[in-house]
Amino acid sequence: MPLRPLMFGEIMDGAFQTIRRNPKAMLGAGLLAQALGAVIAGVVPLFAPASDASAEAWLANLSTSEMTGLFAGVAGGFILFGLVSVFISVVMQGAMVVPVARSILNRPTGFRQMWLLARGRAWTLVRLAGIGVAAVLLAMALIVVATALLANAMGTGSLVIVLPLFLAFIAAMIWVSVKLTVAPAVIVVEDVGALDGIRRSWAVTRGSWWRVLGIVLVVSLLVGIIGQIVLIPVTLLSGLLTTVTGPQDPASQAATLQVVVGVATAVVSAAVGAVAFAFQTSVMALLYLDLRMRNDGLDIALLRLLESRTDDGGIPGRGVPVYSSGRNTPGPHQPWPYQQGPHQTGPYGNSAGWPPPPGPPTMPG
Repeated sequence: MPLRPLMFGEIMDGAFQTIRRNPKAMLGAGLLAQALGAVIAGVVPLFAPASDASAEAWLANLSTSEMTGLFAGVAGGFILFGLVSVFISVVMQGAMVVPVARSILNRPTGFRQMWLLARGRAWTLVRLAGIGVAAVLLAMALIVVATALLANAMGTGSLVIVLPLFLAFIAAMIWVSVKLTVAPAVIVVEDVGALDGIRRSWAVTRGSWWRVLGIVLVVSLLVGIIGQIVLIPVTLLSGLLTTVTGPQDPASQAATLQVVVGVATAVVSAAVGAVAFAFQTSVMALLYLDLRMRNDGLDIALLRLLESRTDDGGIPGRGVPVYSSGRNTPGPHQPWPYQQGPHQTGPYGNSAGWPPPPGPPTMPG
């Protein structure tokens, strides 16, 4: 990877190269992030009715209270699944920043090393996910309450206000999610708390919102299209098996065929999802490092680390001063990465920092 602000093609190529050079760390974490969905997708066919007719008969025999409990349980299960998936994805996204940051300096990273370096930030990532989920639920609750109040006050005329309000809520969600795209990477690399990670992500994306949104959209579309193309053979194979084996003994083979197809689809979907998650996470991590290079001069510090040819086993970029942090912010006459104070050590190992502070040199004695 070139140690300078990155172009779009370099970010895409860097994401592929990171996965290729660190397959255990990247694909292993991707599989963990997709494991819950794969298990649920593989288990559901085991309990599903063998045919649509039996499903309709089973639903027809349920009472009103049983039907209400069934739908409440299904809705609660989906909500719980979504919450757990969000927490796992955020933690894995933060952990996978480690091999991406190290791969910029051609340093390989195994799965165990990745987790050891990111383990101390796991609970902070969980708190970040909790803050995000709580904010979304609160915003949705406010929208529901406002809609109910307007419906009671205005009747059918409330749609004139509710629809723009809902569209504004969607637009605000997109804007905030883009601003917080690199928050997991900030928490792991800069070793800050959840709220500080949110503030840093908000600051580092300032002036680059449209660029980040464009890259995220392109990557999401690319991953979605490729994933659908890969799943086409599985769909065709399931249809072929149904056509070949169905006429012979449909009563005994329908359930077995459904289970086999469900498990095969779950396995393939998990593998495709792991690769897609690893690629998207690599792109997000490289976006964060690119923004740090543009805003904080991170490329200069990385160049010095690369020239030293030593691997301390840590995360490149940790401890490098940033412009928007109150503790390490250079003064107006002190360009980065100079730090004040006679006993503070600069990022390049010298006690005075580099470059030296402006002004006339002082003579000894």
